[in-house]
Amino acid sequence: MDLLPVVLSGGSGTRLWPLSREKYPKQLLPLAGENSMLQATIARLDGLAGLQEPLLVCNEEHRFVVAEQTRLLGKHGTILLEPLGRNTAPALTLAALWASRDGADPVLVVMPADHVILDAPGFRRAVGQAAELAASGLAVTFGIAPDAPETGYGYIQRGAPLAGADGGSAFALDRFVEKPDRATAQGYLDSGDFLWNSGIFVLRASLWLDALERCRPDILAACRSALGGAKPDGDFVRIDPAAFAACPADSIDYAVMERLTQGLPGLPRGAVIPLAAGWSDVGAWDSLWKVLAKDAAGNACRGDVILEGSTNTLAFAENRLVACVGLSNLIVVETDDAVLVAHHDATQDVKKIVDRLKAAGRSVAQWHRKVHRPWGWYDGVDAGDRFQVKRILVNPGAALSLQMHHHRAEHWIVVRGTARVTRGDETLLVSENQSTFIPLGTRHRLENPGKVPLEMIEVQSGSYLGEDDIVRFEDTYGRS
Repeated sequence: MDLLPVVLSGGSGTRLWPLSREKYPKQLLPLAGENSMLQATIARLDGLAGLQEPLLVCNEEHRFVVAEQTRLLGKHGTILLEPLGRNTAPALTLAALWASRDGADPVLVVMPADHVILDAPGFRRAVGQAAELAASGLAVTFGIAPDAPETGYGYIQRGAPLAGADGGSAFALDRFVEKPDRATAQGYLDSGDFLWNSGIFVLRASLWLDALERCRPDILAACRSALGGAKPDGDFVRIDPAAFAACPADSIDYAVMERLTQGLPGLPRGAVIPLAAGWSDVGAWDSLWKVLAKDAAGNACRGDVILEGSTNTLAFAENRLVACVGLSNLIVVETDDAVLVAHHDATQDVKKIVDRLKAAGRSVAQWHRKVHRPWGWYDGVDAGDRFQVKRILVNPGAALSLQMHHHRAEHWIVVRGTARVTRGDETLLVSENQSTFIPLGTRHRLENPGKVPLEMIEVQSGSYLGEDDIVRFEDTYGRS
């Protein structure tokens, strides 16, 4: 059968601030390994028979990073660009419509991009079993065998074993349960009939669309309209913004899966497969600590960290030495512009800090100091009254837009590589240890014609230095 990975990459991961931020969220970060969580999700199915190139659904702002991370895996996936978030049911609907547009009907393996699964071979075996059930007309999800009375997850109650299921390891889907209080969660754990809701689904594209037609025809109609006005742009598919804005927001669970447990006529059967593969949704810092490798005292560290007399501590150092003395059950995260210290029991409340930062209009809630762009990145290293200093890296063969600023001039100093600079009517090459000046109001463009990254220092001076003081005339990436 054709097996199509559908990777949903629309989350913002606010509870993992300050590493995860709205403009560069957790799924794009290497939190639990060398690859980003998005890359780990895409690669997780490698080796399964009938596997197609991935289909990704992501926020339009993240499109170039998602495309680059996919390319680095040697994949050539299609990326559906959501102009705004509408939860997982519309995202899956766009994917199912796109996957079946030429009459195909693949089995979709629907995976959030921000989960950790430590046992990839075990996961693939479970997906193989789920795919067989999905090919026979079932909507399959995975339930995580609980090891604690967790109150932060929804639960699935499994029913009777499915006839013919491999080893009796697939069960009827009896009901979904919202996040319980601790006493109820303990009862679920003791009963052995309840599993954590993984949010991972395996089903045919046609089954999802038929079930949605019965359960939420308004979502299906809006997504059809949005995709009907879509504009393919290389590997990207741009969804019609106005049509998608009219789509109701809902989750896969609420829109369809919960209704499969109610015995409504015309709906397919649901199945759940218990999964014990080291799964975590990494919803907060304490969840990440649980899945990371630890020393004998229960500490997990990354970066330049020194621990003394500390236990069960997670310490992340991005730029500076972090020294922890006598800590217990704490989270310490250092970045170039923010430091978080939190108790394990309070990590869900990190979102409240992000909400307060947003309410105060502070960019640190959304942006890292290093900002990724389709051509590379820039890092704002210093700023003051009427000046700003940035480090800039331009990838080989990449180019910034032909642009102009009303309120600032720019000095460029090349520290590595060679820059091709358009300045007004002239074009010049600027090599290492050379510099050039871009006067206020002058059309200009920066390109890297070489085969090594171009690294520069940019000094801006002027009355206003905001990123919105850019007038683009031409742009390789469709931003003009």
